Amino acid sequence: MTEKLPTYGGQAVIEGVMMRGAQNWAVAVRTPDSSIIVKKERLGRLYRSKWIKVPFVRGLFVLWDALVLGINALTYSANMQAEEDERIEGASAVLTLVFSLSLGIAIFFLLPVGVAFAFEAFLHLSTGWVNLIEGILRLALLIGYIWAIGQLPDIRRVYGYHGAEHKTINAFESGASLEPEVVKEFPREHPRCGTAFLLTVVVFSILFFSFLGPMPLLPRLLSRIIFVPFLAALAYEYIRLTAKWINHTWAKPLIAPNLWLQRLTTREPDESMLEVAIAAFEAMRLDELRTEEKPSTD
Repeated sequence: MTEKLPTYGGQAVIEGVMMRGAQNWAVAVRTPDSSIIVKKERLGRLYRSKWIKVPFVRGLFVLWDALVLGINALTYSANMQAEEDERIEGASAVLTLVFSLSLGIAIFFLLPVGVAFAFEAFLHLSTGWVNLIEGILRLALLIGYIWAIGQLPDIRRVYGYHGAEHKTINAFESGASLEPEVVKEFPREHPRCGTAFLLTVVVFSILFFSFLGPMPLLPRLLSRIIFVPFLAALAYEYIRLTAKWINHTWAKPLIAPNLWLQRLTTREPDESMLEVAIAAFEAMRLDELRTEEKPSTD
């Protein structure tokens, strides 16, 4: 019987990579003096809760994970590049989280509603056409935003670290040695990527909101906010299933759009980026093994 591998994830940060296990996480950052600094922490009790294993509920934990843990890792990496008096801490980090969440919802969920509502009011289109316009605009905004920020030199480096993260996890899941010269040969796409998650949420929003009937503007805006957690939970389950089916020929068309979008959010990493990703993964993996040997009682 083939041993079931643990499901690890990660995220690119500023000049570094964060890797997350079942109970531990680690972030490795390349500092201005070219050294690698690794920060390791235990995940909160939330991740050891029985709810984390419940289908459709666990997707909400992933959404929270992407926001809180992701901002935590990004803040740490930014601070490692900044002077001491320029570092982001405490309330500033919380405000960054709230602002990022609010801006994302406003741009990708509320703005398309307003534009589609204007089409409905001035062109007298049917509800079906209006919902389709809203969905296509939401998808175009996501792809356009990812492409546009990818033209910035600093973001291009983040995308390189994103590719290093994927290559490292792909190498581990293939049983390969975690050496830069080995890891670099693996794909920079991964079916469980957060990019795939975002794309799936947007596509599901197009399908789901198309079934909603005509509504005034305010209830329409509120419905897009209220159903974000539901769509996130549904998208997470879809990503998990398609990742399991990736070796089936019939499933490849389902996975292809997610992998294609990752061509925009990842770049081929250099060896120094791979070294950072491997350092983060090995630090996280070591703590995971130690946790398995000595289970927590909390």
